[in-house]
Amino acid sequence: MQAMDNTLQDLVERIRTAAASGTALRIRGGGTLDFYGQAFAGEVLDTRAYAGVTSYEPSELVVTARAGTSLAELEALLEQQGQCLPFEPPHFAADMGAGATVGGMVAAGLSGPARASVGSVRDYVLGISMINGRGDALTFGGQVMKNVAGYDVSRLLAGSLGILGLITDLSLKVLPVAPAQATLRFEKNQAAALQALNEWGGLPLPLNASAWSDGAGGGSLMVRLRGAVAAVRAACSKMGGERLDDAAALHGWQALRHHTHPFFSQPVAGGLCLWRLSVAQSAPALDLPEQQLVEWHGGLRWLWAPAADAPRIRAAARQAGGHATLFRCSSEADRQAGVFEPLATPLNRIHRELKQQFDPAGIFNPGRLYADL
Repeated sequence: MQAMDNTLQDLVERIRTAAASGTALRIRGGGTLDFYGQAFAGEVLDTRAYAGVTSYEPSELVVTARAGTSLAELEALLEQQGQCLPFEPPHFAADMGAGATVGGMVAAGLSGPARASVGSVRDYVLGISMINGRGDALTFGGQVMKNVAGYDVSRLLAGSLGILGLITDLSLKVLPVAPAQATLRFEKNQAAALQALNEWGGLPLPLNASAWSDGAGGGSLMVRLRGAVAAVRAACSKMGGERLDDAAALHGWQALRHHTHPFFSQPVAGGLCLWRLSVAQSAPALDLPEQQLVEWHGGLRWLWAPAADAPRIRAAARQAGGHATLFRCSSEADRQAGVFEPLATPLNRIHRELKQQFDPAGIFNPGRLYADL
């Protein structure tokens, strides 16, 4: 405990020194998300020395861990108690036992295949401790939902990519692993798959995740069901399709979660970037010529296209009620197209005022979220 206190104090002193000198700091955990966001700047502030689960109450469905804790370690601990992080955070590492950290998971705010049915990482953050740009230790939220009152800063930090401060400790809501699950496969083109997903979404079915991709016969749709044994069995009977072997299905969902699925391999043709389009689930097939991978019951569309096509792709996403993110670039120059959707003037002002309040010297991850922020 004393060693962790000393580590935390070292981080505070490092931040205060940087603020006094105006030195930029690049907050970094396992580095598995180095590809995500705008260009990096500053000296590395490594969080991995500040690690460990400090509190876990399985009966209360709450776990508290330091930001540098290995995500794989945390999930292994939860698994021993038959519990999990339902939003399936991606690890983005060839070796799933190393790399990703709990702090990086929240700072990136990314979720896996089940996100559309169970919610995002932000929905499971109960409380956060952080160090702001003045070197002050702050705590927001707590270990139960009713502790969240006033401005919900703990959830504000989810997806902020470290531009507001250094996350040090997190309390997360966890859930029991579902007693039953099954994966069904259907041969459908994209339009038919989206229509089916919309119809199923209006029925009392234990839908948990879905994924459509181009394939033989015009496309293949996988749907994962999770819930009570009777509910999953009844849904399989009602929906039809081909039920996949559990082991093969698990491999497929893990590949989607961690981006080891063949679709996410860099195409042979050079200069292509991976685009992530978050749109309304009810949106029809987009008027885009590229092959796509569709997740989240239609709410997430992936495709490969040049960064220069940003205006065309972002216009299509906006028309479908969403936005487009340049998720993986083929070169650093591609980031000039802007990784994230440009902010409207009112939102831009809010972002800047928040940055000023939390990080007045502008030392944390400058330019990571937006080039001029």
